[in-house]
Amino acid sequence: MLGINGPEFFLLLIIGILVIGPQRLPEYTQKLANLVKEVRRMASGAREQIKEEVGIDIEDVDWKKYDPRQYDPRRIIKEALLDDDAKPVSPGAPAAVAAVAGAAAVAPARPERVVQTLPPGTAAPFDTEAT
Repeated sequence: MLGINGPEFFLLLIIGILVIGPQRLPEYTQKLANLVKEVRRMASGAREQIKEEVGIDIEDVDWKKYDPRQYDPRRIIKEALLDDDAKPVSPGAPAAVAAVAGAAAVAPARPERVVQTLPPGTAAPFDTEAT
């Protein structure tokens, strides 16, 4: 409870009673009770508003499924690699199973790399304004 243990809370309670005084104590306890009731009413109203907007009951949601501490990247990668998904990535792409089975001829040919060289004895171009 906010880092306050039992004896500290009791001490704060006694100091609060002494500062407020016995004349105003009933008034402040009533204000505290009203504050607690208002907070509970606001919380239940927020819960009802979420139910209306989302359309699901909050108690029915499995929150452990969405806990980020449960995600193990190694497990996720292993499951993705071992997944036997035979659907092509795009409509024109070959199926993943056909590519694995040895259909290397289906893969498009890579274009040849063109390397331009300067004739011997020619200086490389140099731009004084660019450097």
